[in-house]
Amino acid sequence: MNDQKTNHPARYWRPSDDGRIRCELCPRLCKLKDGQRGLCFVRQNIGGELVLTTYGRSSGFCVDPIEKKPLNHFYPGSAVLSFGTAGCNLTCRFCQNWDISKSRQVDTLADDASPEIIALAAAELGCRSVAFTYNDPVIFLEYAVDVAAACRGLGIATVAVTAGEILAEPRAEFFAAMDAANVDLKAFTEEFYRRQCGGELEPVKETLAYLSRETGVWVELTTLLIPGLNDSDRELDEMTGWVTEELGPDVPMHFTAFHPDYKMRDVPPTPPSTLTRARSIAKRNGVRHAYTGNVHDETGGSTICSQCDQVVIARDWYRLTRWHLTDDGCCINCGTRCPGRFDGPPGDWGAKRKPVRLSDFETKT
Repeated sequence: MNDQKTNHPARYWRPSDDGRIRCELCPRLCKLKDGQRGLCFVRQNIGGELVLTTYGRSSGFCVDPIEKKPLNHFYPGSAVLSFGTAGCNLTCRFCQNWDISKSRQVDTLADDASPEIIALAAAELGCRSVAFTYNDPVIFLEYAVDVAAACRGLGIATVAVTAGEILAEPRAEFFAAMDAANVDLKAFTEEFYRRQCGGELEPVKETLAYLSRETGVWVELTTLLIPGLNDSDRELDEMTGWVTEELGPDVPMHFTAFHPDYKMRDVPPTPPSTLTRARSIAKRNGVRHAYTGNVHDETGGSTICSQCDQVVIARDWYRLTRWHLTDDGCCINCGTRCPGRFDGPPGDWGAKRKPVRLSDFETKT
């Protein structure tokens, strides 16, 4: 696909006094000369106007279990059509998807994919939702919003897997298009965000507060615990205490294991005991649904009724092994509603991962 087709008018920018333009999508507020790209790589000044250079292009599509996002309370067991583009507005040294999110090569974007084709593919593949993932979708807001609109026209939900680094005005438009979000709360100190991610914690907290108080988006949180950097009892206590106080006890938290990658290959993997400790601290602070991830832990991966302590959804990795909820998400044992989105029996996608070529659906639009 040539540049003319992929360059799409971008929103949230204004001319700057020094002849450059200023992108006002995320807290970086990049000032760009003609031809210059923002740190995210995908937003560029062309002829004095900001464009999104990756509209309609993807680094690949795959049907995943929704639990892989991870979302444990959003149509459990269902299939989700996942895709991303290229670039990112953070510079995380530990990025687990660095080949996509840190890409500076348009060749990474192998698949042409209009919003209509994505929605049609999701419907025909039996997917309950489409997830914007692998790299942060806030940087391709215009594309994600258009895909979400096409999906809603066919009854397909949309999911944002994001770090939440976005300013207030675009935040409102972006999340108005989403049905669910998994927000990556990377740590709970500004120092970690600044040194390890090149970002800021405060805008993420603002995004989370906005989602909790002003939207109907279903939200779950993920924190990748890195030994010695963000896994202390004190930090976990402050983080989980803030979540219950500011977001509420029903927001699920996922504590996942770090594996050495990208620019952080000298740090050892996270021991499973750290995840169990984090889960215990969260539950002590009132988080009703805390999970462990990236390790085999059936106890830490299962959903427990907050009232009677019975397992209502048992999981073995991404596979559901037991279901003790009614069709509308209430505990069969005591009747307590499990927070989340439920609309009948669980899906049966299981742990499968199925790569998809969107070109197979082009002739059907």
